[in-house]
Amino acid sequence: MEAKRKVFSGVQPTGNMHIGNYLGAFRNWVKLQDEYDTIYCVVDLHALTQPIEPDVLHAQRLDAAKVLLAVGIDPRKSLFYLQSQVPQHAELSWILGTLTPTGVLNRMTSYKDKVARGIPANVGLYAYPVLMAADILLHRCDLVPVGDDQRQHLEMTRDLAERFNNRYGEVFPLPDALIPPTSARVMSLAEPTAKMSKSDPNPRSRILITDSPDDIRKKIKSAVTDSDPDVRYDWEEKPGISNLLEIMADCTGRTIDDLVAEYGSGGYGRFKEAAAEAVVAELAPVRTRFKELDDAEVARLMQKGALDARTQAEGYQQEVRKAVGLNAV
Repeated sequence: MEAKRKVFSGVQPTGNMHIGNYLGAFRNWVKLQDEYDTIYCVVDLHALTQPIEPDVLHAQRLDAAKVLLAVGIDPRKSLFYLQSQVPQHAELSWILGTLTPTGVLNRMTSYKDKVARGIPANVGLYAYPVLMAADILLHRCDLVPVGDDQRQHLEMTRDLAERFNNRYGEVFPLPDALIPPTSARVMSLAEPTAKMSKSDPNPRSRILITDSPDDIRKKIKSAVTDSDPDVRYDWEEKPGISNLLEIMADCTGRTIDDLVAEYGSGGYGRFKEAAAEAVVAELAPVRTRFKELDDAEVARLMQKGALDARTQAEGYQQEVRKAVGLNAV
């Protein structure tokens, strides 16, 4: 039987997991579990690149694990763990860092964007694309689900794999982008020309995966739109309504044309109420599962996943150490 191709993806435990994360990534991650050998990771070392209190990070790691379990990540199907509990990530990152020209890191747009937003510059923030590459290459992954904003990181990962292979011999496969058949583009409810973001200081800009039904209704009711009451799909003239149409279509499985035909002339109030109920219905089972999860059991599952991940990663890292001359004396 042909081995399944390996897929890796990770999420930072920065809190405020929202419907954009769910529709744009997490829901696809769940589907991939049946077709691929999936590896999902809460990348908590990456969270240290920005100032964060230890107790907050500790709580947000658990919260991120619970969210992913609630949306349907199954530890029986996927390798699922906390990045910091598998030290081979950091070891491989250092080795890859010795192959990374500073000019490559200077061109990474995500670093420039974060510093421009006021995040303090530090070596970890500057070099975190190398750790991202190590995350992907550690388990010899073949595919990485990526959005447009992550393509540069994947190209750098492929470049580092090639640099390593050219110097030390063929060790790493070159991972390819895995483009899902559908990928939601969810924008801010407060500024619909910008992506919905976990870091937006305005809490009404996003719908959290764990929001109550009443909170979801209030946020969609107050979503920024325009003064023309017709519901139509037009990102140039009506970005707020277009955003809600996309969200509702992704939650209901209906086409945007179908939604426009039903709600086009009924006014924004009626449409926003329907959009809110669609989101409430989509997230209801996730919220229920999240509330049912036991913290101690989730911690046990993550520890078991980390043990399995360390065992697998150590086998691969022995090959890396031998290639570069760091094998046991």
